[in-house]
Amino acid sequence: MARIIRDDEISIELIKNKTVAVIGYGSQGEAQAKNIRDSGVKTIIGLRSGGASWKKASDDGFEVYEIGEAVKRSSVILMLIPDPAQPAVYRDHVEPNVSKGSTLVFAHAFNIHYRQIVPSPWLDVVLVAPKAPGPALRDAYVRGTGVPGLIAVHQDYTGNASRIVRELAKAVGLSRIGLIETSFKEEVETDLFGEQAVLCGGVSSLIKSGFEILVEAGYQPEVAYFEVLNELKLIVDLVWSKGLSGMWQAVSDTAKYGGLTRGPYLIDEEVKRKMRKLLEDIQTGVFAREWILENSSNQVVLKTLVEKERSHLIENVGRKIRSMIYG
Repeated sequence: MARIIRDDEISIELIKNKTVAVIGYGSQGEAQAKNIRDSGVKTIIGLRSGGASWKKASDDGFEVYEIGEAVKRSSVILMLIPDPAQPAVYRDHVEPNVSKGSTLVFAHAFNIHYRQIVPSPWLDVVLVAPKAPGPALRDAYVRGTGVPGLIAVHQDYTGNASRIVRELAKAVGLSRIGLIETSFKEEVETDLFGEQAVLCGGVSSLIKSGFEILVEAGYQPEVAYFEVLNELKLIVDLVWSKGLSGMWQAVSDTAKYGGLTRGPYLIDEEVKRKMRKLLEDIQTGVFAREWILENSSNQVVLKTLVEKERSHLIENVGRKIRSMIYG
């Protein structure tokens, strides 16, 4: 079992003497930059000039620089732009300007693990991965709490990488709840598997299939929507707050019996076999190569699939239901 690292085990004395450059000012970039600054660490922002993010970051009180200049002015660099954009930005703006002994920080291990970025050997390379979206991370910090996070060291040139990654995670607010040490390999492989098999791919496909079965059987789409999608949030909230056993305690005996007897029939060994294949493709780099090729082709397949999802009947029904409920 993993050991949970808590807030009181970490100081932030080392990074308080450093300048942190956050590259990117999207939801994670904004949240982490504000949290680090509010923890008393000098924080600047690196962006391409001319974008809307530049004005926003400036209005939020940050010193904003072109990416290369921000890298020159800092010794801790957080790469918080989207994964597909990182290799080119690293090659063109970070690598030519980063100082020996600096710390390169990622929130996701994809580009390091799959060698889309190969940092110079004279850099510390670490991972600080909040387990929450940016707005939730910032909101928790402001309320005096935090969200959990993962940390890892990929490359330790200075001998201080482990200390720096813990201090940075504390400044982001993650150790208020707890940190788990992992590896770049474990983080990226479990993250991709979770997204594909359960959180995004699995859940959305299960919802659509259930909806389609009910509609094909002659039930009203609106009723089907309530049963397979709208009520899902209630169940997920129970699982999130009380675990699976807590969820089972909260639902009716009919739901308990039906779920516990029919669930394993649906999610059977054949489904688990397919899940293992998904994991194998992640571990061997098959998925990574496919995704890298997709990005080099302007994401044609992805855009087609997103548009197909948008036009599904469940989305048309959902817009009407959500408008009725939420206005």
